[in-house]
This record gives sequence, C-alpha cells and structure tokens, in this order.
Amino acid sequence: MTHVAVVDLGYGDAGKGTVVDAICASGPVTAVIRFNGGAQAAHNVVTRDGQHHAFAQFGAGTFHGVRTHLSRFVLVDPLALAAEAVALGDPYHLLTVDGEALLVTPWHRAANQVRERRRGGARHGSCGMGIGQTMEYAVRNVHAPRVGDVRSRHGLRRRLARLRDDLTAAYGPLDAPPLDDVVDAFTAFGQRVSIVDSSYGDRLLHTGRCVFEGAQGVLLDEWRGWHPYTTWSTTTFDNALAMTGDLVRLGVVRTYTTRHGPGPLVTSSDLALPEPHNGTGEWQGAFRVGHFDAVAHRYAVEVAGGVDGLAVTHLDVPAPPMCLAYTADGERWDRIVPGPFRDLGYQAALTERLARARPGESYAPDDWPSAIAGVLGAPVLLESYGPRTTDKHWSGRHQLDLRGAAYAR
Repeated sequence: MTHVAVVDLGYGDAGKGTVVDAICASGPVTAVIRFNGGAQAAHNVVTRDGQHHAFAQFGAGTFHGVRTHLSRFVLVDPLALAAEAVALGDPYHLLTVDGEALLVTPWHRAANQVRERRRGGARHGSCGMGIGQTMEYAVRNVHAPRVGDVRSRHGLRRRLARLRDDLTAAYGPLDAPPLDDVVDAFTAFGQRVSIVDSSYGDRLLHTGRCVFEGAQGVLLDEWRGWHPYTTWSTTTFDNALAMTGDLVRLGVVRTYTTRHGPGPLVTSSDLALPEPHNGTGEWQGAFRVGHFDAVAHRYAVEVAGGVDGLAVTHLDVPAPPMCLAYTADGERWDRIVPGPFRDLGYQAALTERLARARPGESYAPDDWPSAIAGVLGAPVLLESYGPRTTDKHWSGRHQLDLRGAAYAR
C-alpha cells in the first residue's frame, strides 16, 4: 500500500480539508493521521448536501466514518477537542491519540495572547490558541504535560500546577480557569479517548491505506518559512516521512495565493474574491489575497523535497494572472534559493528581501491546471471547482491514482 500525505504549498487555507474529504470519499481509507499543528487548524469541508464543518483536530474524513489518529507530532487541546466533538455529534469512537503528544492548556493560550498584545503593531500573525507557547515550553522543560499524563490525576495536577506557575512567572497573571477545573476536564478527556503508544501508528499503516492530513502551509514552516512570521510546526512532509517512507506526496494550491495576517505576500493586491470561510481574525489579522505566486510555490515544492502530484482548488473563482517572477533590488528574481536547514538568520534575510520584492513577469493562463503543473513540475491529480465533495474532478491521465488502494509509481 502507498499512503497519501496532503500538504499545503502556500501559507495555509488552500483547501487541505476538502482534498482529504475527497480522497476519503473516493475509496477505502483506514485512517486520517494528523502529523503537525493542533486546534488552530480550520479545514473546511462541505458535504454534497451542504453540511459544513471546519475541522480542527478531528480528521477531515470524519463525515465518511474514517477514524482519526493524532500522532505524537500533534499538539492536543482537550477543551477545544470537546467542543469540536459536540459539533460533530460526539465521534470520540473514531479517535485515537498518541500518549506522547503535547497537551495545550488554558495557560498556554492565555500566555500566547498576552505576548501578542505586548507586540502591538508588530504581531507575527498568531492564532492566539497557545500553539507557540506549548512548543516553546516543551523545548525548555522536559516535564511539559503530555496526553499520557491525563491517566494519572495526581501526576497531571502536579505537572499542570508547575506549568501554571512557570507561565505566570514569565507573563504575569493569566486569564485561565481554576487548576482543578482544568484537571477535571483533562481527566474526563482521558476517559473518553483511546490513548495509544507510538507503535499504534505503525499498526494503522500496515492495516490499510492512510491519509496524512497536514496543517498550515510550507511557507509558514518553522525552519523554511519567512522568519519570524512562521509557526512552531514542521509543515512539510517530514513528520509524515518519519512515520513511513511509503507516501504519495500531494501538494495543494489555490489558483490564487492567500495569507492570513502579517508577513510577506509579494503578490498581495486588493482583489475582491469570494471567501465565505475566511476573514479577519482577532489574533491572525486580515485575510489577504494575491496573484498565484509561482516563485513562492516553487520554493515550497523544493524545500518540501518535491511532490508526486498536485491538487488545485478554487478553479471556480475567476483568478487573476499568474506571477512568474519578482523584481527585487533592481533585479529579476524567479527562484528563492533555499538556505541551510535551521538557519533562521538566512530566513530572516529572505523575509527582508521579500518585503522589498514586487510582482514582475506574469501571464493569464487559459488552462489553469496545465499551467500550474508546468510551473511546479508535477501532474495535477485533483481539480476542485467548489467546496463540496461533488465539486472535485479526478484526473485519469496520470500514473498516480489516488482513488485506488494501490498505486503505480
């Protein structure tokens, strides 16, 4: 079996959820495996009869009865998960969670919001849900709470109390529920979900075809994005590849490039395009749109290690011309050269240069799927002409067939 990993080749919001939903609708899928991010995800799915949900921690195959596995790379927010479960009709029976996954708590969230307020007009575009603080705390503290801790009330309370005290010392008084209320909620979470060890993921992968559902986008990657306007998450295929090397790597793009919040968006414009599921957020800031940025998306493909195929969404929207090159510092710029891995100084310098760049050469394609396949060097396997499952068209012209349980490579 070859599994499928779905990754956004932009800044997020390209339609990963609707692509995962389409894959799960088209053939047998054993599980959707989440392999980065957390409750800040908003993967919109609209069923053929118009039911809509923005999937956060449950996988976007849930409407088809496909189970969700939250791997060790996911940051798990039990309070947000409980609210999402209510909205979905309580599908806890479809959920497994790796006990090594980090827990996101109300103190992480409150600290995140305190820090963003202090940044004022220099915000980085956080979702305000504590994702960065959870990762930052875990990097510095080996006792950071994890999902497996919810099985021991005494041990959980001790770790949460230490976390609360550490973050309060760092950020000042935090707006969060009483400690024992959080302990009660997290303990209840532990009684509802199936907590497993990391070997469970291996068993899933040997049982049947799995779909790895990524969060955010490659251009927001913690090491490859435009520092400091990035996420504390590995948004490339790397985490999925750490679980299995048997992957079809599917990159998702829109026919126009979008970004939530601050940071470089070279092709940004005042285009008025329909966007029913995105808007200005209290913490993220404005939702911005621009011309299809072939330069940035080519960079995403390169730093992600290449893709086997593409899914192109929003083909029903009249798209502006495609940007093929920038002008920056008096020069034509058609390739963003990747720097050494984990070199944030290099990434910060890229950010400064991108802030000075302007769209250069462009053209208006007659055939968007073919044009995108050409500039990104991979076949388009899925075309999306609307938000519903029935708006997806599969390509029969290529060797990779995501609809089947087996693949020719």
